[in-house]
Amino acid sequence: MTTEPYTLITADSHAGASINQYKEYLDPAYRKAFDDWRGTYKNPSREHVGVKKSKSWDGELRNAEQNAQGVVGEIIFPNTLPPFFSESIITTQPPRPEDYEYCLQGIRAHNRWLKEFCEEDPDRRAGVGLILPNDIDEAIKDVEWIAKAGLRGGVLLPLIPDDCTWLKPIYHSDWEPLFAAIQDCGLVMNQHSGQGLPNYGEGPVAKAAWLSEVAYFGKRGYSHLLLSGVFERYPKLKYILTESGCSWAPDILALLDKIHYGATSGALGEVELSAEDWVLKEPPSYYAQRNCYYGASFPSIDELQGNDVVTVDQICWGNDYPHYEGTFPYNLESLQLTFKDVEEADRRKIFAENAAKLYNFDLEKLRPLARKYGPTAEQINTPLEKIPEDSGCYLFINARESQFA
Repeated sequence: MTTEPYTLITADSHAGASINQYKEYLDPAYRKAFDDWRGTYKNPSREHVGVKKSKSWDGELRNAEQNAQGVVGEIIFPNTLPPFFSESIITTQPPRPEDYEYCLQGIRAHNRWLKEFCEEDPDRRAGVGLILPNDIDEAIKDVEWIAKAGLRGGVLLPLIPDDCTWLKPIYHSDWEPLFAAIQDCGLVMNQHSGQGLPNYGEGPVAKAAWLSEVAYFGKRGYSHLLLSGVFERYPKLKYILTESGCSWAPDILALLDKIHYGATSGALGEVELSAEDWVLKEPPSYYAQRNCYYGASFPSIDELQGNDVVTVDQICWGNDYPHYEGTFPYNLESLQLTFKDVEEADRRKIFAENAAKLYNFDLEKLRPLARKYGPTAEQINTPLEKIPEDSGCYLFINARESQFA
């Protein structure tokens, strides 16, 4: 086994400017409105104030903590609140028509900030740009800007909740020009867990209901894109679903393939769908293998069991920095828990090579940092002595629970 330390690229990290920083990235015509909005804003998550929050924009602190965890590259999703939003764009619904104008300016301010943030350390940072689904023509402008700006993390593709009746679902034909633009610009289509949920209202039960269904709604975009034929019409598109694991994919693909074969044979029972109307030439699992990736974040052993549907070439590791549910500061422990028995070549693919290929990282440029900070095979092969008890990462929570099952 080689003694070369592993390169770790996290396919799941989050960053954003502070509320006040965003003002300078806004179109000047909206800065007075920003002042008015800022005066009424109250942070809904007080536990994120202070050093925890500054990790989103303090590049030196961020690099130091990532280096200490062996991480030398990162795909960066949004984290802080863009101007004129009331919740994180990862978890909020798309804006209502009356809010769209200002929210559009908010995401564009974030994209401008993200461009500069990634340019501070371009070899290790790949930013994911934001678009909104309300106006496809404006979204295409943002896709083109993201590509020109060099945000090689690609585009965070919105999910449309069922109660957002002012918007078309992602499988609707109105989205076609946007998919064409993303393909033409050579950008990755990202979706992230937390998107696509209906409004549950306020209160503890509503929050619990949201938590109970977040995993389901996060995967709907995956199914809708595969069934709608997007990857048949745009074969060069690359799509990744992040922080959702991948152990669920074989069952979902088996169902989607069953629907496909039923449609092509006219055997869908009471559902009327003729083979002449069907949109796919190949089963959904074919496009999933060709076009889809899985940002499994800190995968469990079950996620890596391997099968013919989700291959080791499609899985990207992540640490969800700086979120509490991520592996920080127990990154090595998470690798020991999951990867002790994973083959050397597969480790290197999941840790960095797959993400490098998808997001255009230059592994040679990252190698000096990896040699200095990356974990070694000896470290990962060392049995985990104790599951961290003060971590909110579900990888460790599940491992602790399994000890007493």
